[in-house]
Amino acid sequence: MREILIVGAGKSTSALISYLLDQAKTENLHLRIGDLQLENAKKACKDHRRCEAFELDIFNSESREIAVKRANIVISMLPARFHIEVARDCLRFGKSMVTASYISEEMQALDEEARKKGLVFMNEIGVDPGIDHMSAMQALNRIREKGGKMVLFESFTGGLVAPESDNNLWNYKFTWNPRNVVVAGQGGVAEFIQEGKYKYIPYHRLFRRTEFLEIEGYGKFEGYANRNSLKYQSIYGLDEILTLYRGTIRKVGFSRAWNMFVQLGMTDDSFAMNNSEEMSYRDFINSFLPYSPSDSVELKVRHNLKIDQDDIMWEKLIELDLFNPSKKIGIKDATPAMALQKILMDKWTLSEDDKDMIVMYHKFGYELNGKMHQIDSTMVSVGENQTYTAMAKTVGLPVAIATIMILNGEIETPGVQLPIKKEVYEPILKKLETHGIIFKEKEVDYLGYNPFGAVGN
Repeated sequence: MREILIVGAGKSTSALISYLLDQAKTENLHLRIGDLQLENAKKACKDHRRCEAFELDIFNSESREIAVKRANIVISMLPARFHIEVARDCLRFGKSMVTASYISEEMQALDEEARKKGLVFMNEIGVDPGIDHMSAMQALNRIREKGGKMVLFESFTGGLVAPESDNNLWNYKFTWNPRNVVVAGQGGVAEFIQEGKYKYIPYHRLFRRTEFLEIEGYGKFEGYANRNSLKYQSIYGLDEILTLYRGTIRKVGFSRAWNMFVQLGMTDDSFAMNNSEEMSYRDFINSFLPYSPSDSVELKVRHNLKIDQDDIMWEKLIELDLFNPSKKIGIKDATPAMALQKILMDKWTLSEDDKDMIVMYHKFGYELNGKMHQIDSTMVSVGENQTYTAMAKTVGLPVAIATIMILNGEIETPGVQLPIKKEVYEPILKKLETHGIIFKEKEVDYLGYNPFGAVGN
């Protein structure tokens, strides 16, 4: 049997493991799932006879090396910063590897040696990054093949709560790593190109510069800019594009509300707060407000953020129980971001029967035979419950499909890479359609920059 080592059995692995176990007999597979928490690995195996759970600490080099050495291929579902530990072992023992995470500088540095050894190190093969790359490249190459010249490309993805489970004023619940949501947009400036002009949005303005999107059957959404939209400009073959923008989708109103936390400093992850383990929720928000011998915390918040008492923004803060003097942060040396995450997880964690939703939206603007065209491409995937989420499905299925393709020699190009080659994205997108991950394309009137008209600013 061909052994697949899966390192990490977190929330995003449910669909990945189910798919591989469904294919285990046909593809002659045996899964070994290693996790720091043995119970997580056992639960993921579901007592399947072709699945083995074991305890694995990736910082224990001896046990990690043994696990990698005996596998035919390795899937790392660890937090992104830990992939490199596994990748170095894969290189040492001649094993191909698959991850859903962005390619780090450390991972990219392994490219030359991976090529020499004929190893495939496939990264960015989840949903975003992943399905966004594949669906975009498929459409971009189709437009180019018929002679179109790209002038606009915008791409948005969001992990959201499905309408039937949307029961809070924020219209949001955590569907992936809560920490990544809290610190989103930090550590740099958002960069993009709009109508031939380079544009920049600093973090303190990020959530007040949004774009509205309409998804048929699901209504209106908003998108805020990702940190660096230009990262994939050359990779996508868009060096001469006039508009290039990548963003994150939320329900309308979320960004305005989230900006309250940004302005107060509650998303800061750069310093530890004193006595945070004993700090109440009320103490936490008060620590960012001016001292007043007479004004209440509530009044100071409304004054500093200029919130009227009947403003929906105020109701959103109340809903989070932010002013509770009894609830404790309970985390030693917590940063503001860590404390805020704790508060939000009280309210935004999916219930057992809650359904999440992945929304993806691409805009393609191009010139063909002297005429401007625009294609809007959308994909919506709704989860089943707290375990089999749309997030787990759209992250895990591409990883699983790519893994089997590498094992079967259907993906042969060696090196550290992302899924932008036709040999990769065409068969994976086709298989994803059988699981309901389908893009709907619609020709619409071109609304972007017209290269034959006036130049905008």
